[in-house]
Amino acid sequence: MATTPTGQRAVWTALILLTATIAAAAAGVIDHLGGAGVPDAILVGGSAFAGTTLLLLGVAHFLSGRG
Repeated sequence: MATTPTGQRAVWTALILLTATIAAAAAGVIDHLGGAGVPDAILVGGSAFAGTTLLLLGVAHFLSGRG
């Protein structure tokens, strides 16, 4: 049974968000271990999540042939 394009899109989106979550957690922990407070580490993690998500969505769009 073939996967529909919509199903593939959902899987790729889930993988992108999972990767961004892991990157955000790592960035926040590294920042906190470096001496930053919890609020600053949360901001760093959020920025890492947003940056990773935008980068990977851009790559996915480019690789889809529509970009």
